[in-house]
Amino acid sequence: MRRFPRLSALALVTGMAASPAAAIDPFFPTFGNNGINVIHYDLDLEVAPGPGTLDGSAKLIIIAEKRLDAVIGPGTASAFSERRLSLTVMVERGPKVGPKHQHGGTAMEHYAAIDVSLEWSSVCVVDAAGQIVREAKVRSEREALVAFFAQSGRRFARIGLEAGPLSQWLHAGLAEAGLPAILIETRHVKAALKAMTVKTDRNDARGMAQLMRMGWFRAVHVKAPMVQEIRALLTARKLLVAKLRDVESSLRGILRGFGLKVGAVSKGKFEARIHELVAGQATLERIAEPLLRARAALRAEYASLHAELLKVVRADEVCRRLMTIPGVGAVVAMTFKAAVDQPERFARSKAVGAHFGLTPKKYQSGEIDRTGRISKVGDAMVRTALFEPANVMLTRAVRFSVLKAWALRVASRQGMKKAKVALARKLAVVMHRMWVDGTSFRWGEASVSAA
Repeated sequence: MRRFPRLSALALVTGMAASPAAAIDPFFPTFGNNGINVIHYDLDLEVAPGPGTLDGSAKLIIIAEKRLDAVIGPGTASAFSERRLSLTVMVERGPKVGPKHQHGGTAMEHYAAIDVSLEWSSVCVVDAAGQIVREAKVRSEREALVAFFAQSGRRFARIGLEAGPLSQWLHAGLAEAGLPAILIETRHVKAALKAMTVKTDRNDARGMAQLMRMGWFRAVHVKAPMVQEIRALLTARKLLVAKLRDVESSLRGILRGFGLKVGAVSKGKFEARIHELVAGQATLERIAEPLLRARAALRAEYASLHAELLKVVRADEVCRRLMTIPGVGAVVAMTFKAAVDQPERFARSKAVGAHFGLTPKKYQSGEIDRTGRISKVGDAMVRTALFEPANVMLTRAVRFSVLKAWALRVASRQGMKKAKVALARKLAVVMHRMWVDGTSFRWGEASVSAA
């Protein structure tokens, strides 16, 4: 008798009319399997070849999501397994199912990527070997994407989305549906896809799907919904500040063309100064009045958002602790806290400065070894926020601190500009450590050495 290697097979069970399991048909999901969900069939075949005959024994191995006795009862399942059945077997020498394609007794895992656009997103699905299984255009809506992956009938190991405003919202919907969605770093995606001569949404999705399969990506931390709301508040406040500054600069520029110089003036006296300059000039008065009304409206809305931010900061213990650092106010403290979100995701406090792009770039190849300017990766808003207290500490704060003394030593060697950047990085490290340890700012040498 000859034993054949295990083959992928499709089997059709016959003679089951008398069996209680006939109505269940545990072999095929499409014939009333009652939720067993057969994943794969293997056939162990021992034969004694003869002229026109194929005598021997066959053993059909079925990998399913549920045990048979869990569906039709242990007694029935035992009787079914002992019953001799007639099999019509059609053997296919298909692709090998081994460790590369099979994971823990389950079906082949797939990898997908979504190139997100405003209305329609390009989706690409590849298998473990990198072959494209499916491509589609799907509406950029949570429900549409969840339905697409659910209807595919495939198991996904990773689904990647390039980080962005809409991607963050879509990622939350996919995660709620139980899909393994991952936000990936945009700089890594750009570098990986840079070699493509033809850039389309379809090609981007294909490239990202391969990145997900090979693991050549860096996952982006997804902030909690409440933190995202605070971040939106900070962004809206920053927008109003920028527009307010634009209106004032435009007024100064318009009047300067007529020889009218506003000069240094406080925010409260700005409107009176403009009225003083344009008095008696009808055309300039008609131009200045709408701009001054717009400025007043912007100031009112800015005050409303700023008051809302202060209300949040007052109720936040971490922000109040960070504000014990000289130069760190409510805006800087909340900007830093919202950007970090979870301090435990940084194993060392020194990594925070690099995360926000405040450490130098490095290029080394052979005999070439260059240290450049700061990398400026990460959140630009946080870099700006950290630079402000660094500037205050070096130029305005009069009280001595070990941190200020260190920055002044750097300034004596490298100059004030580099010292401010170095101090901003140091502040990021100190603020993270204060957050983790639950301590306040330490001013003097004694308190630092005692710690």
